[in-house]
Amino acid sequence: MGLLVDWLMLSVAIWITAAILPGVHLKSFGSAFGVALIFGLLSWGIGWLIFGALGIATLGLAWVLAFITRWFVYAILLTITDKLSDALEIDSFGWAVGAGMVMSVVGTALTRMF
Repeated sequence: MGLLVDWLMLSVAIWITAAILPGVHLKSFGSAFGVALIFGLLSWGIGWLIFGALGIATLGLAWVLAFITRWFVYAILLTITDKLSDALEIDSFGWAVGAGMVMSVVGTALTRMF
């Protein structure tokens, strides 16, 4: 049940992000579920690897600044999700960085509310 709630919250976070940022385009609210599924699987599968690689590459600074690192990892994962999904289009990596920040804030707010 918790997995379904997390998926729903991620879908809402993606939808809100696309509604707020003009450089992030989502086909419909329903397509947010598919995009959230792809993003969630990527996050589970390679997100930790990217986070770890950044930690090693920055000689541990990425672990000290974990929020900024996670934000950057979200931007990378959103860019990959954009390439894998027809339902999501992000105009540039800069918009992906902004979307990563909005998704982090919205996701944290939704998690705290529920």
